[in-house]
Amino acid sequence: MSEIVKADGIAQPILTVSALKKTYKDGTVALRGVDFTVKAGEIVGIIGSSGAGKSTLMRCINRLIEPSDGYVYFDGIDVTKSNKHQLRYVRRQMGMIFQSFNLIARSTVLGNVLNGRLGYMDSVRGALGIFSKQDIEDAMSILERVGLVNQAHKRADELSGGQQQRVGIARALAQKPKLILADEPIASLDPVTSENIMDYIYRICKEDGITCLINLHQVEFAKRYADRIIGIRAGRRVFEGRAQDLAQDVVQEIYA
Repeated sequence: MSEIVKADGIAQPILTVSALKKTYKDGTVALRGVDFTVKAGEIVGIIGSSGAGKSTLMRCINRLIEPSDGYVYFDGIDVTKSNKHQLRYVRRQMGMIFQSFNLIARSTVLGNVLNGRLGYMDSVRGALGIFSKQDIEDAMSILERVGLVNQAHKRADELSGGQQQRVGIARALAQKPKLILADEPIASLDPVTSENIMDYIYRICKEDGITCLINLHQVEFAKRYADRIIGIRAGRRVFEGRAQDLAQDVVQEIYA
C-alpha cells in the first residue's frame, strides 16, 4: 500500500484536493472551491445529483479537464502544475473506470485490458500493439480475477453491460494503479449487476490496497461500500463523513 509518511511517522494523504474550481468557457461554474483529502487504501464515495460537479471533479483530478484554479496533490506530486512528462507518470498511477465503459468495441477483451499498459510503453510499441509476454500473462490473470478469462478473445461489443464494465475494471488494474477513479461505474446497470460490479471494485481495492474515489448517484451503494462519503451540491462540498453520519436530512440537503 502506498502512503507518504512524515519523519514523525504520521501518514499523510495520498490525494489532496484544495480550493479546486472549474468554470467552463460558456460561463458554467462546475466547481466552487472543493477541498478534501483521501488516505491510502480508502474507498471514498462522492454523491450528489446530476450536474452537481462530480464528473468534473473526477476529471480535474487527472487533468482530463483543466481546473480553473486550486490544487491537486497526488502521492507528493502537484498534478495541477505537472508538465506533459510528469502528467504521463501521474496518469499511469491513476486507473479510471467510466460510466459508458469506454472500451474499443471491435477489439478483444484481452486487447482492451492490455491498453492499460500503454502508459508504460514507448510510442512505437504502443501504436503497434506490441505487448510483452509478461503483460499478456498479467492481463489474463486480471481477467481471471474479474471472472472473464474465458471471454478473453471475444470482441468487447459482444459482452453484456456488466461484463463490459468488468473489462473496464480489469483495464484499470492493468495499470497497477495507486488510485482508481470510478466515474458513475454502475449508472447504466440494473440493480443486481450494479451490486456485482461494486463487489468487484470493493474486493479488489481492499485486497490490493488501492485507493478508490468513486462517483455514485445511489446513496445506499455509497453507504454500503464506501469508508467515507463526500456530498457535492452545485459545485460545493456540503458533507463529509462516515456512512453512519449520513442522516436522511443530510441526504435531502445534498440532493436539494
